[in-house]
Formats: sequence, C-alpha cells, structure tokens
Amino acid sequence: MAAPDLRAELDSLLLQLLRDLEELEVKWEGAERSSGGGLALARKRSLCDGETQNGFQTFRVVRADAQTPEEVGPRESALRRRKGPTKTPEPEPYAAPQDPLNWFGILVPQSLRQTQASFRDGLQLAADIASLQTRINGGRSQLRGIQEKLKQLEPGAA
Repeated sequence: MAAPDLRAELDSLLLQLLRDLEELEVKWEGAERSSGGGLALARKRSLCDGETQNGFQTFRVVRADAQTPEEVGPRESALRRRKGPTKTPEPEPYAAPQDPLNWFGILVPQSLRQTQASFRDGLQLAADIASLQTRINGGRSQLRGIQEKLKQLEPGAA
C-alpha cells in the first residue's frame, strides 16, 4: 500500500475511533444517570457475545434458560409405589421463563415495575458499552499497525 492510501485509511480510522469514543461517553453518562435494581431478572438474562463483519466482538442481551421458582419441586402430584423397578421419568420441556413481577401477585407496585425497566435498560447499556469498548480497543490496535506501516514507508516523516 502506498503512503497516501495508508494516510487516508488512518484518517477514516481516526474518525471512526472518535465517533466510537463520543458514543461511549454518551453511554457512560446514561449509565451514571440511571440507577436501578431488579435483581429478580438477573437470573433470566445473560450476555452473549458474537462477531461483526469487522471481526470485533459484540455483546447482546439474551434470555437465559433458567428455571423459574414455579418449576422447582416435585413433577408428580401423587405418591408413587417403589416396590418394583422404577422408571426414570422423561424430562419435561421447560416453559418459557415468566415475568418475575408475577411472583408478587396481580397488583404489583409501580416502583417495582420501574425498577424492572431500569434493570433491563441498564443491562442493555452494559452490553452496548462492552461492545463499544472492544470496538475501540480493536480500532486502536489497527491504528497502531497503520502507524507502524507508515513509519516503515517514510522513516523521517511519521
């Protein structure tokens, strides 16, 4: 690659890095402003990572395959006789996780609903921040690589 091409790539990479840093700052400000709990949802969601077309890791929020408290306990309602060889019961497919606010009854306080929404927003924000941070770190390493190439091509100019 020629020096002008490397400089153009360096410029576009710097612009992208500055956009990502600005977006990261906005996300951090949003994270500082929001305060939330909602620990009941912590068992229902998790972060999953993947790759984008640039090769950087991204994080997104997915539902975890966890049992709800309603699913814990005996699978049969009646007593069994244990005289003969026992059969192992076939595992039942788990139902989709339910909303944890339903554990508190029908009339849930509004503050609990707000806390749940804050937790969801905070979790999504954390995934976005982690994705941005990995993209920024990857961009910085690409930036250093291009600068090294420029130093090799133009020893006195870079």
